Amino acid sequence: MFERLTEPMPGGGSPPTRVEQPEVLRLEGVAKSYDGRPVLRGVDFSLGSGQTVSVFGGSGAGKSTLLRLVAGLIKPDAGRIVLFGQDEVPLSEYEMLPLRRRMGVVFQGGALFDSLTVGENIAFPLREHTQRREAEIGDRVAALLARVGMPGIEDRYPGELSGGMKKRVGIARALALSPEVMLFDEPTAGLDPSAARLIGGLIAELQQELRMTSLVVTHDVQWAFAISDRIDLLHEGRVVEEAPPEAFRHSPKSEVQQFLAGVLR
Repeated sequence: MFERLTEPMPGGGSPPTRVEQPEVLRLEGVAKSYDGRPVLRGVDFSLGSGQTVSVFGGSGAGKSTLLRLVAGLIKPDAGRIVLFGQDEVPLSEYEMLPLRRRMGVVFQGGALFDSLTVGENIAFPLREHTQRREAEIGDRVAALLARVGMPGIEDRYPGELSGGMKKRVGIARALALSPEVMLFDEPTAGLDPSAARLIGGLIAELQQELRMTSLVVTHDVQWAFAISDRIDLLHEGRVVEEAPPEAFRHSPKSEVQQFLAGVLR
């Protein structure tokens, strides 16, 4: 098991108290357009503590936009995004930092810094947001790499890694601050079947081991059914179905059955 961080926040004060709560994320009427083209048209969504919710949708349905909104990387045109009890929409970049520290984000392409080594990539959030000594950071990086099945590669660069290895390093970096919520953007996309199974299995193990609260955007239907407490379907900018996996699979809604049949456009 990974330990929880307990050191004081930079500049004094105490780290956020980790209190179990029934709901850690809520979206209310969230809308987002690009160049006048609506992508999200009033999304209502919630994520409970300890839940894993996977979001399905066709290309252009707004799945990645939803994830970027929750991460605070972009702002909605309308609506509220309440994370850990706080509406993040009106917050500045500086005011978002305490919330971001409590989230881990695994981007589709890994989003590693090419000019930094693997070890430096994973250490980056620890150096930015904690007061740990370098020796402690090194130990933490080594433990994270071992946990994702890649021990001893601290000195390699992202350009030397395969796609699956980059995904695992991205997961290790996202776990560095022991986040309360994990956001996964297509974690198995673009990988060969063997690597996809490896990444999918790793995330499933972490979910069980760390009891993480997770929001997953994915096209990997069978894997999502195996790890999720609930499945949501985005269609034409709205959530048209949300249900536990088996209920979702047998939903009478045409959008769901078309998506599962691979014909939703």
